[in-house]
Amino acid sequence: MFSDLFILGEDYMTIFYCYSKCSTCKKAEKWLKEHDVSYQKIDLVEQPPTKEQMLTIFTKNDKNLRYFFNTSGMDYRKMNLKDRVDTMSKEQAAELMSKNGKLIKRPLMVDAVKATCGFNTKVYEENWL
Repeated sequence: MFSDLFILGEDYMTIFYCYSKCSTCKKAEKWLKEHDVSYQKIDLVEQPPTKEQMLTIFTKNDKNLRYFFNTSGMDYRKMNLKDRVDTMSKEQAAELMSKNGKLIKRPLMVDAVKATCGFNTKVYEENWL
């Protein structure tokens, strides 16, 4: 199963977690196609990363936990996470994100060694070309 490959790192491929209704995800995917970047596309809402996968993703970027949260999302605001994220453990964050993909900043790109959130052409050029 693909999720097993993600955890084990065998035959690892770049994963593009996105949400079909997100305009930023559409821009990022267009950029990936224009630059012939191969990736496995997974809907972040229908199939969010597991808790274990999120814990692994956190290790692939030296940013703090807030970087991985969709801080402008409605679910983030409804759950009043703004005041809780800075004191949250990685396990707590991973548990929340694995149950609600809308809490994850999108698009989320992951490979065997790195992870990026959001879409910025400079960041994509540095990490995904």
